[in-house]
Amino acid sequence: MAIIVDLDLLLAQRGLSVGEFADAVGITPANIAVLKNGRAKAVRFTTLDAICRTLGCQPGDVLRWVPDDEADDS
Repeated sequence: MAIIVDLDLLLAQRGLSVGEFADAVGITPANIAVLKNGRAKAVRFTTLDAICRTLGCQPGDVLRWVPDDEADDS
């Protein structure tokens, strides 16, 4: 099982830099990088709420699940 974080796509669509996004969400650019690179072990609901509020999206736009065999291909 793999959870994919689609922040790169969402930031590009909205023309936001990582720094601007981090400031708006209230977390560090380093923590944004951890999320974007799939190294996060957990995401607080308050952080997910701030991400969705900032991007004007739903949690399912940020996170998606793919089976292991498909995750190996991406």
